[in-house]
Amino acid sequence: MLNFEVHNPTLIDFLLLLVLLFCCYTDLRTQKIYNYVLLPAVLAAMLINFTTGGLSLLGNSLVGLLAGMALLTLPFAAGGIGAGDVKLMGAVGAFKGPEFALIAFLAAAIAGGVFSVYLLIRQKKMMLTLNKIYYFCFSKLFHIPVTVNFGQLDTAARQDSFPYALAISAGAILAYFLG
Repeated sequence: MLNFEVHNPTLIDFLLLLVLLFCCYTDLRTQKIYNYVLLPAVLAAMLINFTTGGLSLLGNSLVGLLAGMALLTLPFAAGGIGAGDVKLMGAVGAFKGPEFALIAFLAAAIAGGVFSVYLLIRQKKMMLTLNKIYYFCFSKLFHIPVTVNFGQLDTAARQDSFPYALAISAGAILAYFLG
């Protein structure tokens, strides 16, 4: 009989790191996160969690998958991120559970903000963006019609965005070291 005693947290962590690195690479190169990477990763996470902790860890993995995906549903619906990013966060949850997915999500939001500020400064668009935010807040505060065109998230130029797999990966790595 085969022995599946692989309860070694470093195995799960190592596999998650490999998935994150590969998804960062493909997101940087093609702005795509592939299902042929994520589906086997999620299945492997569930299998490892099941073999090491039975139905309890399998359930935790499934709840983590759903929680991770749910956390990015609104940004996806707004057009701010792609479906691959949602599935990647779900994979993070499948590997490490819902609590980890939540911490990784919050850390990814911070990392995404830092990356965005860096890009705005690098592209010399920081002041323009701050002015737009100022005028938007000013108009809402004093009930003045908005005269600044803020654009749509889904029509943002490719050079104005960054691969969110970087933020998710940074968030997951930060969550790993925080907990």
